[in-house]
Amino acid sequence: MSEIVKSRYDFVFFFDVKDGNPNGDPDQVNLPRSDAEDQHGLVTDVCIKRKVRNYVMLEKELKPPFDIFIRQEQVLNKIIDAASGENIQHRQNNLCEQYFDIRTFGAVLSTGDKGAGTVRGPVQFTFARSEDRIYQAEHSITRCAVTTEEDAKKQENREYASTFGRKTTVPYALYRMHGFISAIDAKKTKFSEDDLKLLWKSLINAFEHDRAAARGEMNPRKLVIFKHGSHLGNELSGRLFDRVTVTKNAELPREIGHYNISVDKNNLPSGIEVKVWPEEKVF
Repeated sequence: MSEIVKSRYDFVFFFDVKDGNPNGDPDQVNLPRSDAEDQHGLVTDVCIKRKVRNYVMLEKELKPPFDIFIRQEQVLNKIIDAASGENIQHRQNNLCEQYFDIRTFGAVLSTGDKGAGTVRGPVQFTFARSEDRIYQAEHSITRCAVTTEEDAKKQENREYASTFGRKTTVPYALYRMHGFISAIDAKKTKFSEDDLKLLWKSLINAFEHDRAAARGEMNPRKLVIFKHGSHLGNELSGRLFDRVTVTKNAELPREIGHYNISVDKNNLPSGIEVKVWPEEKVF
C-alpha cells in the first residue's frame, strides 16, 4: 500500500440522468426521490456509495486489501467475529486493512459476539441534489406474457390482451453532490493515496457498469477537487463550494449543454490546490 493520505480534501461531483430514475424511494412506491418542499431531486449518499463499492468489486475482484464488506449475501457478524486481534482496536485495524469500504466510509462493527466497535470513515458524501425542480413523468407499460394459467385462459378468451404496469422517470436533471475527506480519520483507518485514486476512479466510472432500464442514461459530468495543504485544512469547505457555480442557458434544460458549470480559481486561499475533471487527470 502507498502512504497514508495526509491532506484534507473537499470535492463537488456532478452527474445527470436522462429518462430514468436515479434513486427510487421505497416508501413512495419507488418514485424518484425528491424534496417534498421544493421538488428538487435527491440521490442519497448510500446510493452513490453502493455504486463506488460495486465498481471496486469489479476492478479488484474482492481481493484484499480491496475486499468489500457491505455486499449482497455477506454475513457481517461472521466476518466481525472471525477478525483476529486481542482487543477491539486490533480487530478494527485488521478489518480496515482487508476491506476498502471500511477504511473509506467506515462501518458499524459492534454487532456479533465479539464486536469491533465503530469506525468513522474519512470519506463522507452528502445527498446529491438536482440543480432544478424535477418533473416525474409517469408511463404505462404492457407485457404480452401472463403469470398464471388462469390469466392465460382469460387472454385466450380475449378478456384482456396483456398485463399492465407503470414506471416513473425523470426526463432530465443535473445533480450536485458534495464530499469530504478527513486526513485525521484517514490516519486512523490507513486510507492511502492508492485508495484515494481508486475513489476518484470509482466515482467517474460508477455509472458505466450500473446500467438498468429503470435508471435510464446516467453520466458523470464534472468532478472538482480542492486539496488542502495541511491535515486540518486551509479554508472552510462551504467557501470552497461557493466557488463552483451552475448557470442555465435554457429555460427547460434537457441536456448537459443547457448548463454551464464554472469553477473560480482566482485568488485561491493559501495552501489550496484545485483540479477539475474531465479537463484534468485526477487518477
